[in-house]
Amino acid sequence: MCGRFTFYTPPDTLILEFFPEGMEVDGQFDPSYNIPPGIGIPMIRMSMNGTLIMAHSHWGFRPVWAGDKAPAPINARAESVATSKYFREAFAHHRCLIPANGWYEWTQTEHGKEPHYVTPADSQKYPAIFFAGLWTPREGDETTACAIITEPASEHLKHIHDRQPVVLDPTCLRDWLNPEITDRKQVRTVTRRLTADQLKAVTVSAEVNNPKHNTPDLIREL
Repeated sequence: MCGRFTFYTPPDTLILEFFPEGMEVDGQFDPSYNIPPGIGIPMIRMSMNGTLIMAHSHWGFRPVWAGDKAPAPINARAESVATSKYFREAFAHHRCLIPANGWYEWTQTEHGKEPHYVTPADSQKYPAIFFAGLWTPREGDETTACAIITEPASEHLKHIHDRQPVVLDPTCLRDWLNPEITDRKQVRTVTRRLTADQLKAVTVSAEVNNPKHNTPDLIREL
């Protein structure tokens, strides 16, 4: 799954490294080393005229038609996202990117839960990564809500957790965002993952267990 992640790359760097065609940035994005569910997180989508937009989106997906008491999941399973009633409309028309620098997972040990941080092995080559996501409008205002798509963990990471976010290869970002690509098979054809060997997992401090802790030392390898 993906229930906690980091994002500290300036938007200007994202544009320079990944979106040279330009991107509209709506809002301020301060560095965060412990992002929990249920708050506004950075999200990138494409408008129908092809403009890229980066704005905050509530992390917890609930379609307007579902009602206020419906679940607001933070993750959507890759195996069923294209056919699930809850997500299929967004999968066809409202795909997005969640920019990040890494994410946390926990393993159960005899001493309790041990946190791990998964991040690019080469941060110079990948100053950020992008989770595949879905977004939906929120009722009554101009904001959105979103979820991160997860899939079975790679052999490289499954000793930590059996699932992981879908981490997209930078070469397919625009295709993933393209609202004109709506067919399930076509979406799968254009989607490419970052290879597992481009990611590393390190053990980090249990301080990350408290979402109130939000400092750079959280991602330092023990």
